[in-house]
Amino acid sequence: MSPTPAGRDVGEPGAGLRELVEVMDRLRSPGGCPWDAEQTHLSLVPYALEEAHEVAEAIEQGDRAGMREELGDLLLQVVFHARIAQEDPDDPFDVDDVARGITAKLVRRHPHVFADASEVGSLEDLHVQWDRIKAEEKRRGSVLDGIPATLGAVARAQKVVSRARRSGHGELAPDLAADTAPDPATLGERLLALIAEAQSAGVDAEQELRAATRGLESQVRAAEGSAEAETPPS
Repeated sequence: MSPTPAGRDVGEPGAGLRELVEVMDRLRSPGGCPWDAEQTHLSLVPYALEEAHEVAEAIEQGDRAGMREELGDLLLQVVFHARIAQEDPDDPFDVDDVARGITAKLVRRHPHVFADASEVGSLEDLHVQWDRIKAEEKRRGSVLDGIPATLGAVARAQKVVSRARRSGHGELAPDLAADTAPDPATLGERLLALIAEAQSAGVDAEQELRAATRGLESQVRAAEGSAEAETPPS
């Protein structure tokens, strides 16, 4: 095994990540790269979004080499943000804090693995348990809270429909309880045809889907409010 510049073997678990952290620290420190030094959390947002899309593209194309490269670019964004965060005078944190935070969250949200194996149920039961734990952690008033507003219309609609279904309000979504599942081989073509239809009619398909999704969100939140009002105090 070849030693890294820091003298560690490349086969040592975590050595590559530590080396990346060290390189990022040098780039950000005095005498490093002027461009890296002037970046902020906000200025890096476009890069994080772009890298996430490039990871998805590499996966969908079955490009293993591209996937490895793009995952590295995405990992760089995590390390870059963590390095910037170290400099915050009021609330500093580093990449270890980020890693410990997600580790604790994974353990907390998988009690059927790390706590009580007897809690293991169906996949649907695990989804319900996951949503319940998330709601308790974040003290959310609705199962729909926390869905990023910046998601594309289709991605956001999928999130809203999925959470509506898992929370017991799936009947509010159009055709959610249909007896026959759509054929994956033709679903993309049908969606494309709808977009073409909207374009021919001078309608913005993205905008209309966002409006329809907002309507579904309102219905789900109203149903949640009604259910809460009907629940007697414990």
